[in-house]
Amino acid sequence: MANRVAIVGIGQTFHKSKRPDVNQAEMANEAVRAALTDAQLGSKDIEAVVSSNMEPFEGVYLPDHWMASEMAACGKSGFKVATGGTSGASAVVEAFHLIASGLASTSLVVGFQKHDTGDTQAGMTACMTPVFGSGATTGAISEFANQALVYMEKSGAKEEHAAMVRLKADRGACRNPYAQLKLGLKGVEEILSSGYLEWPIRILDFCPQTCGACALVLASEEIAGKITRKPVWIADTITVHQEPFRAGSFGDPTGLETYSQDVASTKLYKRNGITNPRKDIDMAEIYEPSTWEEMMHYEHYHFCDENEGWKLIEKGITAIEGEFPVNPSGGVLSTNPIGATPVIRVAEAALQIRGDAGEHQVTRDVKTAVATALGGCNWTTMILLRRSL
Repeated sequence: MANRVAIVGIGQTFHKSKRPDVNQAEMANEAVRAALTDAQLGSKDIEAVVSSNMEPFEGVYLPDHWMASEMAACGKSGFKVATGGTSGASAVVEAFHLIASGLASTSLVVGFQKHDTGDTQAGMTACMTPVFGSGATTGAISEFANQALVYMEKSGAKEEHAAMVRLKADRGACRNPYAQLKLGLKGVEEILSSGYLEWPIRILDFCPQTCGACALVLASEEIAGKITRKPVWIADTITVHQEPFRAGSFGDPTGLETYSQDVASTKLYKRNGITNPRKDIDMAEIYEPSTWEEMMHYEHYHFCDENEGWKLIEKGITAIEGEFPVNPSGGVLSTNPIGATPVIRVAEAALQIRGDAGEHQVTRDVKTAVATALGGCNWTTMILLRRSL
């Protein structure tokens, strides 16, 4: 029988647009130290380390080779994971499997990104494979703009609804001490007055570039029982990716192909007895690089029916005080150190289950949560967390 795996330590940096005061290793170490302290463990107690970042965005080759000491990885087994936007979630899944399989009893996940050391746009352009026939043009912003246009036409969503998503994100971020963008937005009109990146995506509709790191300590049931009264159990994980030439970099906006989020959530829910996600799951931290993407993901993760994602935001259902809170941390729209972004989703969902999210703790009692990651090409990872198993 596979070992049960719990999250027993959580740590992250205070995220900023630039961190000239530290190098990559020092920045990652801030999160590692915080996670080890939270778990009441030392570096010697960690048996395996899994790290994640997007090297082309920083221009530093194989950073894990020179960061071993700062990541508590010297002389230990582990992996350096890079799967695009899902890298951090892939790292969590790898660390989970190390313990579930019995190869380790403790593992450390370290996700990080220091955008101020390189040229992110140049890295994106260099690694972007043309997706012929899908409508993809100049990169992620164009991809998301194409999706937003189709979504507007199909669902009836308006720019005001996208602005409501940003307003919700900002209110969460302003309560979250670790978030980067804390804009203090007053209302929808202020967001609608920001300029366009590519219509209909405005500057405030899109995520920032962030310097930051997040670390998690995972442990077997035996170890977890000895060190914490508040373990957060990883109940299940799933990864789905599809051929980009058929379904676009992040999915097919035409509806001719199925989004990987639909496939992943359908399988995950079925094997865990989840028949009504908004009732059987208490909250979600999802990977939403744009406001429009969040509304679309409400539908792809089956939080609502097709073409009704904008209705959830309009009715306040996904607000911190709502029936089904989504991204109370401020989400990717407020903080996006890409290699760490999916790790943050898992960390924030775990904090909600522990009741340790502070001012951005949701009002409902969280016993079950889901964290997701999105990446090109049409790659989705979902991680289901529970207070008890």
